[in-house]
Parts: sequence; C-alpha cells; structure tokens
Amino acid sequence: MTNTNTNTNTDAADAADTAALSRMADPGRFVPELSDVSAALFRATGNRSVPRTTISLVHLRAGQIVHNTYLTILNTGFLRKAGETEERITAVSSWQDAPYFTPAERAALALVEAVLQPAPQGKERVSDELYAQAAEHFDEKALATLTIAIGQINFFIALALIGKPQPVNSLADVQWD
Repeated sequence: MTNTNTNTNTDAADAADTAALSRMADPGRFVPELSDVSAALFRATGNRSVPRTTISLVHLRAGQIVHNTYLTILNTGFLRKAGETEERITAVSSWQDAPYFTPAERAALALVEAVLQPAPQGKERVSDELYAQAAEHFDEKALATLTIAIGQINFFIALALIGKPQPVNSLADVQWD
C-alpha cells in the first residue's frame, strides 16, 4: 500500500521545485549582447542626476504594476540595501496617499504609472500637465535620465514576464536556471 502522506509531500516538493525554476534559460547565454545593453542602461541611469533611490522606487512601482515578483523583490532589495525604511518601501504601492515621498519622487512615480498603465479613454498617457509636473522637479538631464530609467525597467519587464527568472534580492544572486 502506498503512503499517501509521503506522495503528497513528494508532490508538494516537486511542485515547489518546479515553481522555483525559471521559465526560460538565461537569455544572456544565447544573446551575449544582453550584458552590454544592461550595462549601458545602468551607466545611463547612474549619472547621478536622479537619485538612485528614486530610480529604485520607480522600478519597484513598475514591478508592482505588472505584477512581477522578480522585479518587486529585486527592487525591494535594492531599496533595503540603500537604507530605505520599510514604511517607504511598503507604501510604494499606495504612494498617492502615503506621507513618505518627496514631491520629486511623487512626480517620478506618477510618470511611471502613466507610461505603464492604459490611458483614460481619449487621453494621452503622459499629459502635458504630468510632464510639466515632472519638469518642475527634474532639470533636463534628470528628466532624460528618468525617462531612460522608465525605458530600462520596460526592457527588463519583458524578460521578467516572459522568462520568469527566480526572485532574487541582488543581481549577484543566481536568477536563471
């Protein structure tokens, strides 16, 4: 007679192992130029015209919007390593009414939401008003950098949603099978 408890535990362990596997093999193995693109994007957004914390907040919000665990955990880890409080990290999902963000951070979060979410019927995603609001807080270089940071996360959204890498707290951790 088969012990159903053992089978159930084995099935659960197999399911956990399967769930932990990335859907896609490391795309960098097949397209080595990916590391060059990634490095260039990190250099472009690392010019210090926009605080790295603001970029990580924007990237965290993007991961939340697209419901991607990999991006959410990765950017939460970046924010923790930067010394951000749990209140600020947790409140990113409800930033509009949270008291923890500067006006510049709010403008950046509004901008990423506008880019990633459908526009209201008959309206632009990024209105002139929203652009003007962001421009109040970011000079031309910073606004270009913030725009590239939003493009950067959009680039990685496709890899994260399609490839489904393992959630990690650091880019140094193994994320692809």
